[in-house]
Amino acid sequence: MTLTKEKRLEFTAQAQTIVDCMSLEEKVYLMSGSMTPQETYDSLILRGEHYNHFPGPAGGNERLGVAPMNFCDGPRGVVCDVGKSTCFPVPMCRGAGFDTELEEEIGRAIGKEIRGFGGNLFGGVCINLPYNPGWGRSQEVYGEESFLLGQMGAALVRGVQDEQVMACVKHFAFNSMEISRFKVSVDCDRRTEREVNLPHFKECVDAGAACVMSAYNLYKGSYCGHSDYLLRKILKEEWDFDGFVISDFNWGIKDTVYAANGGLDIEMFRTQYFGAKLVDAVNSGLVPIARIDEAALRIVRTIMSFENAYKESGKNYGTEQIGCKPHIDLALRSAQEGITLLQNRNAVLPFDKAGIKKIAVIGHLADREISGDHGSSRVYPAYTVTPLAGITRAMAGAQVLYSSGDDLDEACRIAREADAVVFVLGNNFNDEGEYVSDEKVNHNKKEVFAEGFSKDNAADQDKGKGARSAVGVGGDRRVGLGLHQDEIELIRTIGPENPNTAVVLIGGSMIMMTEWMDCVSSIIMAYYPGQEGGAAIAQILFGDINPSGKLPYVIPRQEGDLPQVTWDTTSQFYQYYHGYAKLEKEGIVPLLPFGFGLSYTSFSVSDPSFGVEDTLVNAACRVTNTGKRRGTEVIQLYVGFKNSAMDRPVKLLRGFKRVALEPGESKQVNISCSTEKLKYYNPATSSFELEKMEYEIYIGTSSLDKDLLSGKIIILS
Repeated sequence: MTLTKEKRLEFTAQAQTIVDCMSLEEKVYLMSGSMTPQETYDSLILRGEHYNHFPGPAGGNERLGVAPMNFCDGPRGVVCDVGKSTCFPVPMCRGAGFDTELEEEIGRAIGKEIRGFGGNLFGGVCINLPYNPGWGRSQEVYGEESFLLGQMGAALVRGVQDEQVMACVKHFAFNSMEISRFKVSVDCDRRTEREVNLPHFKECVDAGAACVMSAYNLYKGSYCGHSDYLLRKILKEEWDFDGFVISDFNWGIKDTVYAANGGLDIEMFRTQYFGAKLVDAVNSGLVPIARIDEAALRIVRTIMSFENAYKESGKNYGTEQIGCKPHIDLALRSAQEGITLLQNRNAVLPFDKAGIKKIAVIGHLADREISGDHGSSRVYPAYTVTPLAGITRAMAGAQVLYSSGDDLDEACRIAREADAVVFVLGNNFNDEGEYVSDEKVNHNKKEVFAEGFSKDNAADQDKGKGARSAVGVGGDRRVGLGLHQDEIELIRTIGPENPNTAVVLIGGSMIMMTEWMDCVSSIIMAYYPGQEGGAAIAQILFGDINPSGKLPYVIPRQEGDLPQVTWDTTSQFYQYYHGYAKLEKEGIVPLLPFGFGLSYTSFSVSDPSFGVEDTLVNAACRVTNTGKRRGTEVIQLYVGFKNSAMDRPVKLLRGFKRVALEPGESKQVNISCSTEKLKYYNPATSSFELEKMEYEIYIGTSSLDKDLLSGKIIILS
């Protein structure tokens, strides 16, 4: 049973009756995280446990039968008990799959596992927009494009909530810097705010998300957890959000009165500014009792509706759901769909298994767990298939030669004698990810916090890897967006030694390739592909799976083509343009366009048609598999704004659909988008407006003009 907003609102009267029976202290307790500092960090870690080892509780009222909120983090699976949860590919990899149906399936699997752990809220719908791909937590989101973020995030919301688990959307808003996330004040103009940075949040709210998490950073000088503008005026009033707002953990708010009056409903994980301080603020007249009553009603109504729906469903999920085979199979399928083939000169891939007696595998990351960041999103599955293990298993009849690459002479030798070479290079949790600064972790707790948060050790410290966090965990990519210098040297030295060479890139976001791509035949972007990632990589290298992933970001020829960010700062202005929209506006041809991805077969797109019916823009085309093997193409719809009276992008993604085809098979593909998605925000009227004009419509296989068929539509009303 899908718990829509309308169904939740049916519980308003019942929830109000319960709230009316509560004392002020009981209402405030609903608004308070229940974990002690020891439960949050120190004692858990010293017992060999980790962050979010069990669902984090908040509120509840046993006397009146109100269940607590039990929080489980994400977004690549359930962050809970070690060695159990399914570890899915990171959202960036799932975004490359452009598959909302699969994302809903993943959401349902995550929902089942959360219920199996005893949780009822999933805090893993992360949809912040990476203004620059160097943001350390880019891996936790679906790409650079607001429309893609919204479509995929909404799909995850629907899937999780299909299993009567509340979905929490985060971090609201403008949170796309890691090193400065606790201190930076982000600013932008109103059009950038409404057209670029907020639409994907609204998409998830409109999909029925039960919860929103505020961000650590400031927006226009106010902490997001205190922001009446963001939390009350936009979220609760303008968007008519019926759920509750929680703070980001431990440092998410700085003041009792500002947070409560600003619209924050629950302080998480533990209570520092709410609790007794909030009771005193109400009794002193600093926070109106109406504000407490509203928060209590939102919390009780939402939790009650979900718990009631779960009970009525009769599901009663247990631990058998956690890390079960169907969920692991789903993780493998997601990796297979997301991994993206970027270059394949002379059709080197897929490698011919029968013709390979020796294969060389080179790179530190080949023999490492490559599931992603070791911060709050880290999932602890029962096992992880490394790339080396996946290749070794796939090539059981061949000799697999492995070199970390530390010894350049050894790496050259095995590359020369091998029939094929696979480099596995890129980033890991030391290069990018969540960051906690010295100022947030006091000196005597720093070591134990870092151990529990990152499980870091000497073996994981890759040499020459650039910036490190204060606790040995990630951060933003301050030293550049390319490979590390030692890896570039490896490729440039060894690549020309063997023409049958593939580079498998590991990382959470865009990796520059200009310096070395001409030295190798083929390149695959594997992102952080989850616990079955090594198996999926091998399946694609050897042709058991035909790659179908598409880049969820643009790859420029030089970093200077991207918006520039000062990563360690107290202020950052976000311009209107970023990503592929910025390059197109400036007439810059990218190295590889947004939406690009190769296949082991070929496709043709023909017979485009475009039209408008009521409030829908409709596009169609015929797609044919013109190659010799089964494959999947992602057809993309873009809308252009050349005739606009406003400064607008050349074109924007406004629809997509995956289509699987046998050799020689053709299918008609229809994609629609609402005219709402064509509007611009008018600051003078504080509203979105639809221009009456001629729009360009494009349909095809990437954002690049040569990959698109075009037409025009006219909107007159």
